[in-house]
Amino acid sequence: MSQLYICFPNWTYKAVTLSYDDGRISDRRLVSICNQYKLKATFHLCDSFLDQHKEGELPFISRKEVNTLYEGHEVSNHTLNHSTLTRSPCEHIISEVVENRKALEKLVAYPIKGLSYPNGVYNSHVTQILRALGIKYSRTCLASHRFHLPDDYLLWHPTCHHNDDILQKAETFLQVSYNQRLLLFYVWGHSYEFERDDNWEVIEAFAQKIGNRPDIWYATNLEIYDYMHKASLLECFGDEHGAYNPTDTMIWLTKGETRYQIGPGQTVFFE
Repeated sequence: MSQLYICFPNWTYKAVTLSYDDGRISDRRLVSICNQYKLKATFHLCDSFLDQHKEGELPFISRKEVNTLYEGHEVSNHTLNHSTLTRSPCEHIISEVVENRKALEKLVAYPIKGLSYPNGVYNSHVTQILRALGIKYSRTCLASHRFHLPDDYLLWHPTCHHNDDILQKAETFLQVSYNQRLLLFYVWGHSYEFERDDNWEVIEAFAQKIGNRPDIWYATNLEIYDYMHKASLLECFGDEHGAYNPTDTMIWLTKGETRYQIGPGQTVFFE
């Protein structure tokens, strides 16, 4: 019997996503680079930081530019005040997450379902609360140094920080031809680090190397979560001669050497 495999959109098996925190004005240049090379990123913001400018520090973006600046990308949660959640009582965790979500949703006009852990810290108590609050995924700062999808999206470990030899990792990623599993290259950081370290050429070279390729799916964090979740809901016949898609999203499959698309609410029979 031929192997029946779920693919990323357009039958790709490689995906790239970026994840950047805090929302300083250096995000403007990063968004421009992403747009030029068709990369997609998720930007985790604290509403209380927006419009702020402290002497000697790079300013934060303004509330009025959030919707237009990040168009085509994703705005996500980073708590209202960048709180260390493992030091916070339950009520404060809830307030930090929910109030920030409400404020950001007013700016972008779509539900915000993701988060990155402020200061990179988390524990099982925090993840339990996030799950109850409807948060679908949350990014850690713990580099996996692997190209893999997470077992638990509330403990989503990125491949690496952008200062962790991403050009060599990109070369390795591009050379992989083993299509028996789905591969994800996930880069995280803070855009102000490029200003601080004077190394914008790192992300520009990375984008140029890995962007604009038809064999890679470029997606935000939430797009990856949503697609993989909905793909997991696909209902196959017991003898695998067909499948029904109960979701609102197109799902891409291969069975042996044959490609299939199953549209929302559609049943497809395999040859």
